[in-house]
Amino acid sequence: MFDKIIEVSMLYDFYGQLLSEKQRTYFELYHEDNYSLSEIGAEYNISRQGVYDVVKKAEKSLYDFEKKLGLVQKFLDTQSALQQIDRALEALIFENSTNTKLVCNLTQIRSTIDKLND
Repeated sequence: MFDKIIEVSMLYDFYGQLLSEKQRTYFELYHEDNYSLSEIGAEYNISRQGVYDVVKKAEKSLYDFEKKLGLVQKFLDTQSALQQIDRALEALIFENSTNTKLVCNLTQIRSTIDKLND
């Protein structure tokens, strides 16, 4: 369940602006502010089922956007590749600790990669 919460939150971070204003509002209240469906319904004068339908439709839209665009998967793949590169650089720096010029160049490369993660 925790994985689904993270997954939906990440999808929302990438694609939330593509949802309608109502979908964004209900989604944020439900997922980010932990309002119950009933609380949202009372606030917006809509049934609990109506709120549920809007939230589920928003979630489905987020998954559809990811299926079509794949931005979250590309981001995760990039993060994984950067971690692998960082580990390889760390090993190279350790193995070549006596070669100061090489260590300096590898450290600069590592610094550039770190900027990508900021």
